Amino acid sequence: MKWCWFTIIFLILEVHICAFSQSPDSTKTGIQYLDKIDIDGDTLPHISIKEIQIVPPWRFKNVRQKRRYSRLVVNIKKTLPYARLAKNRLNEISAALDTIKAEKDRKEFLKKSEKILFNEFEKPLRKLTFSQGRMLIKLIDRETGDTSYKLIKDLKGGFSAFMWQSVARIFGSNLKSEFDRKGDDAMIEHIILMIDNGVL
Repeated sequence: MKWCWFTIIFLILEVHICAFSQSPDSTKTGIQYLDKIDIDGDTLPHISIKEIQIVPPWRFKNVRQKRRYSRLVVNIKKTLPYARLAKNRLNEISAALDTIKAEKDRKEFLKKSEKILFNEFEKPLRKLTFSQGRMLIKLIDRETGDTSYKLIKDLKGGFSAFMWQSVARIFGSNLKSEFDRKGDDAMIEHIILMIDNGVL
């Protein structure tokens, strides 16, 4: 029984220390306050813990599928951060565009944003392999909810989207590729969940 209480207290302290070390306020004030809840007149500390999705290991049908899984892990680890960064940047650009009314100012803002993004991502994205480029297109759809084609069309217009789609098709890619988490891309979805859970 003592061991049980010691474990509970240790876990509470450990979570408290982690929250304290990561809190931006703790560096300013040196004090970290826990949330609290009232249960039958007792005030108890309340800690929100990030939900973790339980993901069973992938069952391989053969050695070939196992090798494919290993290659996908490498490609996803390389491209997933870019897809998530793209999502954040698009949200920032959309929020900024909502505040700009004049069409001329909107075009100027998009041109500046495009130049900044190009300078930031051109070199690292040039190092991606063809398979990693195709993976990035799929992951952008997964993260943003829109295909790369639609995103380009919305931001740059139909002609630009058509031109980029033509270039992508030359290299065996498709900007209209959609992410199918329950179908063809189930293995990719599984790997992403494993990465997010810290297993891979």
